[in-house]
Amino acid sequence: MREAGLEIHLVDATYELFRAHHSPRPPVLGRDGIVLSGVAGLVETLLALLREEAATHVGCATDRVIRSFRNELYPGYKTEAGVPPELLAQFPIAERAIEALGLVLWPMVELEADDALATAAARLADDPAVERILICSPDKDLAQCVRADRVVLRDRRRDLTYDDAGVRAKWGVLPASIPDLLALVGDAADGYPGLPGWGARSAALALARYGSLEAIPPRASDWDVPVRNAAGLAAVLRDRLDEALLYRELARLRTDAPLLLNGGLDALRWAGAPRSRWLAFCEETGLTRLAGRPHRWRPD
Repeated sequence: MREAGLEIHLVDATYELFRAHHSPRPPVLGRDGIVLSGVAGLVETLLALLREEAATHVGCATDRVIRSFRNELYPGYKTEAGVPPELLAQFPIAERAIEALGLVLWPMVELEADDALATAAARLADDPAVERILICSPDKDLAQCVRADRVVLRDRRRDLTYDDAGVRAKWGVLPASIPDLLALVGDAADGYPGLPGWGARSAALALARYGSLEAIPPRASDWDVPVRNAAGLAAVLRDRLDEALLYRELARLRTDAPLLLNGGLDALRWAGAPRSRWLAFCEETGLTRLAGRPHRWRPD
C-alpha cells in the first residue's frame, strides 16, 4: 500500500546557486583556490531542507546551460552574458553535488529549470498519495503552477508560502494569469520588456477582470475596470498584441520536460547521502568542511 499524505519539495537549484554565490559572506574556496561559494551554499540549503524542514521527497532542477529554446523565439531573452565566469564554472560542480547527496537531479538544456519544476508539479499533482507539492523558489514565473493549496510556491528565504489565495493577494491575479501579467509588465531578469505604459497595477486590474490578453476588450470604452489612462493602454495592447503574445509564450512554463521519474514518487524519496560518494566528492573538490554535514547516511 502506498504511503499517503506525502509532501513533495521541488527545488530551483539554479536560483539557490546564484543566491549563494552572491551572498555577502566570505567566499568559499575549493581545491586549487577555485571559488565554490555557490556550490557550498546550495549544499547547505539542501541539507537544511532535509534536516530542519524534514523533507522526504525532493527533486532538484538546474539550468545546465543558461540559453534555452526561448532564445530562438526572442533574441533579447536572457543569456550567460554578465554572469561571472567563476559562477558559470560552478554549474557542473553543483549538479555533481546534488547527485552526490543522493538527490534526484533534472538538468535542463533545451528547456529551463523552471520548466522542469512545472512539469514535475503537473505530473505529480493528481497522485492521490500526494498531499502537497512545494515549489521552492521565490520566482514569480512559477506562481503560474499554483493549484489551490495543493501546489504552492515556497519562498524559504522569507518563510512565505503562496497558495491560490496568496498568489492573488501578492500579484493581483489568478495563477493561470501570471504569464499574461508578465507579458504586459515584462520581466527584467528574463530580458523582455512588456508593453509601454502597462504597470503592475493596471495589468493586475485588467487581468483580474478579464483573465487573459485576448479577453481584454480592444477598446477602453468597453472596459469596466477603474484603470487610469485606459484609452492609452487599450491602444497599446491593440496595436502590439502580437508582441504581448510572444512575451506570454516566453513566460509560459512547459509541462513536457523530459524528466526521469522511474519509480514514481519512490524515485524522489531521499534515503540519506551515499557516504563514500559524498566523501569522495568533498575530497575531490576541496569542500572537506562539508564532508560531515549530512545527518543521514545510506550505504553505496
